[in-house]
Order: sequence, then structure tokens, then C-alpha cells
Amino acid sequence: MQGQEKQTEQDVQMDAGTVNPEGTAPEKESGATLEQRLANAEAKAAEMQDAFLRAKAETENMRRRAQEDISRAHKFAIESFAEALVPVKDSLEMALKVETPSVESLKEGVEMTLKQLNSAFEKNRLMEVNPQTGEKLDPMKHQAISMVPADQEANTIVAVLQKGYMIADRLLRPALVTVSQEKSS
Repeated sequence: MQGQEKQTEQDVQMDAGTVNPEGTAPEKESGATLEQRLANAEAKAAEMQDAFLRAKAETENMRRRAQEDISRAHKFAIESFAEALVPVKDSLEMALKVETPSVESLKEGVEMTLKQLNSAFEKNRLMEVNPQTGEKLDPMKHQAISMVPADQEANTIVAVLQKGYMIADRLLRPALVTVSQEKSS
């Protein structure tokens, strides 16, 4: 019985950390070593806190810069388009200043101004949607205003009432068209 009690006492001491597996008492760590470990841990925690605060500040700065960039992009999005349109306006104003314009000079001025405008559209990727007679109706680019009986296949364009426009790959305004209706039997 006494042997069992001794064994149980050793197990309890082992669980409490007072006896190592060899049955001898562990070396006591000096107070200086614990204080040193605590100081190291505190320094590491302070370093991590500093790194966290710096990362948080950097993230906040990046978010603020991104918002400013978006704001500037919205504000000045049409800047290049506006720069391309200024010469068109200048040409129109000069045409109005002419004292006694002839029909020929007016026509020539309007043609030159139209070339400037077309150039401005091209530079800014504003493209015409001008379907040809006989093309299939594309609901992504065309808007059918009416259907008329015609000698061509159903849902093909008979007439273009107004050109459409696209900016890059996005439809700005659909072309207004008249389409052929199905032939009745």
C-alpha cells in the first residue's frame, strides 16, 4: 500500500511540474531569467503593436489616395474629349464672325468643322452606328421604330432614321431604324 501511495505522490508531483520524468527535481529558473523573458516578450509585443499601427495607417492612406484618384477621374473624365471639341467651337465662332459669307464659304467651313468633330470623336473612341439597308436588326445596337412590308427578309433594316453612337464597346445611343416585317402568306 505504501508503494502505491509513493507512486501516486510521484504522479501528482510530476503533473504539478515539480518532478521531471527521471524523478529528480527540475532546475529552478532564476528570477533574472524570467524577468529577461518578460522584458523580451514586452519588447516583442511593443514591436508588433508598432508594426500593426504602421500597417493600419498605410492601409488608410492607400484607401484615401484611391478615393482621391476616383474623385479626380470622375471630375476630369471628359477632359480629353473637351480638349478635342474646343477647336470645333472655335471654327463655328469664326464662321459666325464672317461679315458677308457666301454659300460656298459656309459649306466649306461646315465641312472642315465636321472633319474636326469626326476627328475628336475618333480620338475619344466615339464611333457611329450606321447600319446599311438589308442588315439584320441587332437589338444591342439598333432600335426598331416601325415595321414595314418589304421585299426582303424579315427583321432586316429597310431605312436608317438616325445614326447611333458607341463609346468604345458601350452603346451610347442606338441607331433608329425601320425594319421589314414578315411576309404574310
